[in-house]
Amino acid sequence: PVRAGGMDLAYVCEWEKKPKSNHCPSIPLVCAWSCRNLIAFTTDLRNEEEKDLTHMVHIIDTEHPWDVYSVNSGHTEVITCLEWDQSGSRLLSADADGHIKCWSMTDHLANSWENTVGSVVEGDPVVALSWLHNGVKLALHVEKSGASNFGEKFSRVKFSPSLTLFGGKPMEGWIAVTISGLVTVSLLKPNGQVLTATESLCRLRCRVALADVAFTGGGNIVVATSDGSSTSPVQFYKVCVSVVNEKCKIDTEILPSLFMRCTTDPARKDKYPAITHLKFLARDMSEQVLLCASNQNNSIVECWSLRKEGLPVNNIFQQISPVVGDKQPMILKWRILSATNDLDRVSAVALPKLPISLTNTDLKVANDTKFFPGLGLALAFHDGSVHIVHRLSLQMMAVFYGSSSQRPVDEPALKRPRTTGPLVHFKAMQLSWTSLALAGVDSHGKLSMLRISPSMGHVLDMNMSLRHLLFLLEYCMVTGYDWWDILLHVQPSMVQNLVEKLHEEYMRQNAALQQVLSTRIVAMKASLCKLSSSTIARVCDYHAKLFLIAISCTLKSLLRPHFLNTPDKSPGDRLTEICSKITDVDIDKVMINLKTEEFVLEMTTLQSLQQLIQWVGDFVLYLLASLPNQGSPVRPGHSFLRDGASLGMFRELMVVIRIWGLLKPSCLPVYTATSDTQDSMSLLFRLLTKLWLCCREENHITEPDDALIDECCLLPSQLLIPNIDWLPINDGIISKLQNKQLVRLQFGKAPGLVGHTVSSQFDAFVRAPGQPKIDHLRRLHLGAYPTEECKSCTRCGCVTMLKSPNKVTAVKQWEQRWIKNCLCGGLWRKMPLSYS
Repeated sequence: PVRAGGMDLAYVCEWEKKPKSNHCPSIPLVCAWSCRNLIAFTTDLRNEEEKDLTHMVHIIDTEHPWDVYSVNSGHTEVITCLEWDQSGSRLLSADADGHIKCWSMTDHLANSWENTVGSVVEGDPVVALSWLHNGVKLALHVEKSGASNFGEKFSRVKFSPSLTLFGGKPMEGWIAVTISGLVTVSLLKPNGQVLTATESLCRLRCRVALADVAFTGGGNIVVATSDGSSTSPVQFYKVCVSVVNEKCKIDTEILPSLFMRCTTDPARKDKYPAITHLKFLARDMSEQVLLCASNQNNSIVECWSLRKEGLPVNNIFQQISPVVGDKQPMILKWRILSATNDLDRVSAVALPKLPISLTNTDLKVANDTKFFPGLGLALAFHDGSVHIVHRLSLQMMAVFYGSSSQRPVDEPALKRPRTTGPLVHFKAMQLSWTSLALAGVDSHGKLSMLRISPSMGHVLDMNMSLRHLLFLLEYCMVTGYDWWDILLHVQPSMVQNLVEKLHEEYMRQNAALQQVLSTRIVAMKASLCKLSSSTIARVCDYHAKLFLIAISCTLKSLLRPHFLNTPDKSPGDRLTEICSKITDVDIDKVMINLKTEEFVLEMTTLQSLQQLIQWVGDFVLYLLASLPNQGSPVRPGHSFLRDGASLGMFRELMVVIRIWGLLKPSCLPVYTATSDTQDSMSLLFRLLTKLWLCCREENHITEPDDALIDECCLLPSQLLIPNIDWLPINDGIISKLQNKQLVRLQFGKAPGLVGHTVSSQFDAFVRAPGQPKIDHLRRLHLGAYPTEECKSCTRCGCVTMLKSPNKVTAVKQWEQRWIKNCLCGGLWRKMPLSYS
């Protein structure tokens, strides 16, 4: 493939080549991309003996594309639609026999799925499918990307859900349109029941070859349909869904229709007989639609907009009753916004998912944002190329030339021979949620991942590209979407700058929002730091910080007020207040100021928390012992030595642990000391407090004095310094894509971890293969070759057991925090038992 303006191939993943490959493309081939960066696509598996086809659904996580979860969908006919829900954790599939299935994760694992519920319109192929709208809509204001407040950059838009339960809670469900002109709606009741209703779109039912669904801010649904012929009008219908007497009810109403411009243009009158693509520009933009008409070799694309227009009133009526101001009668009318010239034949269309608010007039986008990736939609052509065009003006923004033949990149285009035979092209294509990546599935079922440059191939200054990336990282931070596709564009030289700028923007937000986003920003910084060899050690620190925040919340939540009618402060808040006020270096003097009865817990609970308590004790010892080497920022733990807030948390936890140790000594952290009489806890607390006093005020950090450093130098001779189990090196693809070389992968076969410079530096902190493994969340040792089934995080590589070995409520509470997501917010995937 030729590197062209603004787009290049990051990786391709293909099926194993067998003498007779069993994976043949399903026609039509479909794919869908979720906001958690999971991609679902279909192929048909040919069974040699019985000569029949199995319709497969494949789900991959973009970071581990080879780890494909393939499931026999159970659909008897070809799959026509795939659709993710707004949370990115459930998938709808529909087929040419009218069957619709809803898939969800088994045990919240991204590589294990099951079909839970479904609906059917027997024998009637589904041509369009969508989840009902949940009423959540955010608008991105690109022109305000320099504003300091997230509320100005991303504003909540008033948008009604398609249907609400009692109290205004959105009702879940889906809507589908079938080939015979029926609309079917299925509603998921909270008790698991499915209510389904089917209604004709209009009285005169006619064939629907293409359809799409969009939503209006008032809670209505708009359906666009075409019978496939460009000489017929494109029809639009308003659909209202309601629940009456526990039954689903559908009302439909006809809206203005349109004829494509190319059919009324005398020069092109019969040139494009078929409408091949019909899409609303976005699910929540029911007033803008994209149409593509084609013949055997060419296509033309048009963009239309629905406008309210005043109806001119005849002079005679004007004289009888003059029309004043707002009283002029209005009608809705479709107007063409833009059209392309004759193009090569279009094979697939992908629309942007970023809800960009264009406050300026439709086509006049501010100059500095005209290359913003989210403004473009992608068109794939039969010659293998992909164009990104502006979603309203349809002007070219970026281009990628692919080809089925491998050829030298530097060979001029004129010399290239035309390849004989059909070219490989994308039959299905999807843009990521930030529009910085594009996934295409070709006619061989091969998946290609393309990067789309933030500058769209135009020479923007580095700051502009960084601003785009920063703006999109903030968007993911606010929405909770996965940001893998942004990391595709981060070069090692940008990491430091992005982390600092992200921190600056975060610190400008109000305290309440900072608290909500506190863990997500740490996870974001960790994923960025993984991409540069100079910041790799900080990845360990950020994960340790996430772990510390979680332990602190959990242990403090176990404290109970002695009397129920106590004042507003919880024991946890009072502990924080007293520990920050009393700066004494003696742990017992701090302890005296606390109401010890609030710390009384059951003995079994205290004992079950020992592994977490041990981690706190070990980490404090490790930090203090590494203070004399603070000159080398490459060592993990370095950033904690200047982090007053984290040291303060450790100090509070040491006090809590000390009190619990009086109740049950066996829950205390175990230290190996050279002297039997030494009180290790009070020694560490004294040194920790001195270090904390140096940096408790963020604006006034002082250097630790020589006496403290000397005492820390003596620690290794008094106590055995533990090895800290840092997270394993992640086996994902992202770090292998930085040198912009195409990576070739195979489904079902993990690539070797070769030649990754960053990982070799990381190996100093990680256990070697064959050494005992550890459960990173429970801090339990699993042995060198674990026998328990484990799951690992798709983003940070954190490993934990799938099934809980614990019965105690407090530990169950700790484990419940990580059932759906890892510490860093990543999804879990099941690991093979042989992962060691």
